[in-house]
Amino acid sequence: MEARAAARASARARILDAAIKLVAREGINDVRIARIAQEAGVSPSLLHYHFASRDALLAEALEHSYELAGTIRIGPDDEPAPAAARVRTMIDQCLPADGALRDDWLLWVELWLHAARRPELRPTAARLYARMHAWFGETIAEGVASGEFTVADPQRTIDRVLALIDGYGIRALTDDPAMPIERAREEIWAAVAADLGVAAG
Repeated sequence: MEARAAARASARARILDAAIKLVAREGINDVRIARIAQEAGVSPSLLHYHFASRDALLAEALEHSYELAGTIRIGPDDEPAPAAARVRTMIDQCLPADGALRDDWLLWVELWLHAARRPELRPTAARLYARMHAWFGETIAEGVASGEFTVADPQRTIDRVLALIDGYGIRALTDDPAMPIERAREEIWAAVAADLGVAAG
């Protein structure tokens, strides 16, 4: 029984990995379910067993992508660093700076478009934003507690961080020549540093 459960979990993970790759490359509407199954090395019937619809596949692919990205984020085993340095690194880790992060962003764009039109996907969007909010919130709260940050309204600051990442990030994702990733990074940090009461330099 354990071996069978492990095999099912492995197949599901392969499907999600394949979905992330193909949806990021081609968009959810243009990717045939059979192609995702082929990329994952499973049968279409097994894919349908795990995911009843494209929406379900997109929603879980985004959750899976978030979990994978979490393996490179700052964790409890990292060397202690000032809260400001950690927030700045967290911002970097949320921008489309390389292949994996660009794929994550393309999935987010798919979610935005589909959630705007399909109410059943909106809870997924809200849940992922809540997790991002909590992630930043923990570090900002530590900075406030230590006296490193002077924040009048931490929740508002976190909302602003996420909005800035979304706005500048989408311009960097589309290779806007006026907004390279380096400038996006610095513009976001300058605004956030002011909210946190720390020097941007």
